[in-house]
Amino acid sequence: MDAPFLALLARGAPAGAYERPVLAARAEGRSAGRIAALERAKLAALRVRAELEGRRRREAELSALFETAHDLAGLRDLDAVLRAIVQRARSLLGTDIAYLSLHDPDQGDTYMRVTEGSVAARFQQLRLGMGEGLGGLVAQTARPYVTDDYFRDERFRHTATIDAGVRDEGLVAILGVPLTLGMSVIGVLFAADRRARVFEREQIALLGSFAALAAAAIDTANLLTETRSALAGLERANEIIRDRSGVIERASDVHDRLAELVLRGGGVHDVAAAVSEVLDGTVEFTETAAPAAVAASRAEGHAVRHRDDWIAAVAAGDELLGALVLHGHPGLDPVDQRTLERAAMVTSLLLLARRSAVEAEQRVRGELLDDLLDARDRDPRLLRERAARLRADLDATHVVLAARLDGAAAADQEAAARTRLWSAASHLAATRHGLAAARDGGTVLLLPLEPGTTAGDVARRTARHLGTAVHEAVTVGASAPVRGLAADRQAVVAAYDEARRCLDALRLLARSGDGAAAEDFGFLGLLLAGERDVTGFVDRTIGRLVAYDDRRGTELLRTLDAYFACGMSPVRTKDALHVHVNTVAQRLDRVARLLGDDWNAPDRVLEIQLALRLRLLALPAQH
Repeated sequence: MDAPFLALLARGAPAGAYERPVLAARAEGRSAGRIAALERAKLAALRVRAELEGRRRREAELSALFETAHDLAGLRDLDAVLRAIVQRARSLLGTDIAYLSLHDPDQGDTYMRVTEGSVAARFQQLRLGMGEGLGGLVAQTARPYVTDDYFRDERFRHTATIDAGVRDEGLVAILGVPLTLGMSVIGVLFAADRRARVFEREQIALLGSFAALAAAAIDTANLLTETRSALAGLERANEIIRDRSGVIERASDVHDRLAELVLRGGGVHDVAAAVSEVLDGTVEFTETAAPAAVAASRAEGHAVRHRDDWIAAVAAGDELLGALVLHGHPGLDPVDQRTLERAAMVTSLLLLARRSAVEAEQRVRGELLDDLLDARDRDPRLLRERAARLRADLDATHVVLAARLDGAAAADQEAAARTRLWSAASHLAATRHGLAAARDGGTVLLLPLEPGTTAGDVARRTARHLGTAVHEAVTVGASAPVRGLAADRQAVVAAYDEARRCLDALRLLARSGDGAAAEDFGFLGLLLAGERDVTGFVDRTIGRLVAYDDRRGTELLRTLDAYFACGMSPVRTKDALHVHVNTVAQRLDRVARLLGDDWNAPDRVLEIQLALRLRLLALPAQH
């Protein structure tokens, strides 16, 4: 009985073939019992066939799922994996079309991601809002939905756009299952036919399995994307760390260089040189940079670009001290900009420190000179020690100078000008190893006298120097050279009085802005000098004539004395001397060559006559 059905099972015959043995028995007129037995055998064979078909189908499904899982394990391209899932779902379910939509969190709807078997462009570009169409219902409820006839199903909301797309594709029966990750629906997987169809429970479950794999693939791809993004972020972070490390090293190098400069007593130009090396450019400190750029830098507290340069203001509180200028370096990164700004700050500190040190030294120098001028009872040894610490030598020959401004100004401006004068004088004294102090509305200086230099030379040079420094006319009177300042308490006082007398004389003679000592005033110097240096005056005035007469045995002095006694008349002079008038003329020409062409000018004549009289007084025995 079972033999024909076993043969059918063995060759995998279709279900209709199992009716043939029964029909053949009836045609042969077999007994009713035999026909009933064949019917029973047929039913058993069909059940076996159905079981075998189910197993083969499950095997194919499992194989497809395994292949899909294998693809997922080696995921390289998400789109390729999703296409494979849709293709296998369509093949196993035997549908006309399969497609997959994903959720768009930005717009709050779903969009077509992959289609297989679709022929309508509008359908491939559909977007389904939550609750719209069957797919929208699946996405909203997170449950599978199936419809045998899409256009007659009222369980979901139809829209003109979605219905038009479905109609273009010609779909009738649609099955949709959700793609879920945890509690979230990220999309919908569909299988659909262009004819009415009832999807079995096993087919719904199979499509759900594919949906789970699709969700896993998407999750894996997202994780890979996040991982790649994290790795890229780490790489960028490493680059930033390397850059920052280089920045920190450069900043540390700049800090060490500037700290070393400050500790070893470097100046602003040393700072500029160090920053020039670090920034690979030329940096200079200047007090005359572009005013607008310096003002902007000072207001903002940062370095600012000015054409192809960068300028950082050097300021202390409300006082602008200058600026650091980086030349020819228009491209400057923030780190180098901060380096220039830090250098400007260090420069301002150095300038303030130097100013404080200078002011302190100026006060000390002023106090020592004040002690010398006030003739206090001081130990000469202590005075020498104090001077030595200021690199001054009180045992050397010095000149005392009295300096004063000659410009008229308002009271507040005059005070500021006096301060500038004192500051300039103090700086000059420090560079010349002397002393300076503010006194009597002006400034007094004690400067060493260099060999081959006269007190008048020192006065004139000092007047020019101070006038240039304060941008005003400065008049300077000088004393005669003095020595032994530490031992003789009155020496500086007397010299200062003499310098002040010379200063007053210059102002009375309308020689403001000039400098002079007593020796520069001719016979008037005898009155100005603290000690009457008659011999010196005679020597300065007619010394060349004396030497000429002594050397050659001539009578230039006698001729000149007679010339003045005769009212400067050559004719009367030749009578007084009993010589020819030409002889008088020749002797006077010689006088002009020795004393200068202006020897007979009124002021020179007065000095020469006084020198002749003083010489006669000094040599009474000879006349």
